[in-house]
Amino acid sequence: MQINGLENISAQQLNQELAQGARFVLFEYCISLIIVTFKRPSAVYYIRPGEGTFGKSIGFTLITLLFGWWGIPWGPIYSIMSLVTNLGGGKNITAEIVNAMNRG
Repeated sequence: MQINGLENISAQQLNQELAQGARFVLFEYCISLIIVTFKRPSAVYYIRPGEGTFGKSIGFTLITLLFGWWGIPWGPIYSIMSLVTNLGGGKNITAEIVNAMNRG
């Protein structure tokens, strides 16, 4: 599994940063084509302790703002859901990623 931002980090450093509040998140984006609407997750991003998510989420947020609204009826619904997720810092999936790392 590809995780953006996790390059060149040791297992020990990862565990220390997770204990200090690091997390794994994904963002969402929405694209509508009049009668069809797609809501998709981004790749997983590693967010270091104290690091913000705005810079990582802005592209997905802009895609949603420009292309997400146009589908009826799901375009506006999915767009709002994606914007809430992105502007709220992304969907925190740290527990799932840590569990998958411990299993494999």
